Amino acid sequence: MCITAIVENDTIRLPAGVHLPDGTPVEITLPSESAPSAESGNALAGLAPFVGKITTLPPDFAERHDEYIHGRKRSL
Repeated sequence: MCITAIVENDTIRLPAGVHLPDGTPVEITLPSESAPSAESGNALAGLAPFVGKITTLPPDFAERHDEYIHGRKRSL
């Protein structure tokens, strides 16, 4: 089960309707500071700093990337 809880005064408050027995072990994973959150509305927002950084690719790289990277010719 995966839930999102809130921390208030160093106590984890579970969402309404979620009940765990006392003594239930839980694992807490904190969201990464650098990863875009679901609330940001754009999962690719974290890649924005890299846009336009590579300027030495051939103009047809997107279409022929497999040939450039692996030396494979496209099959028609």
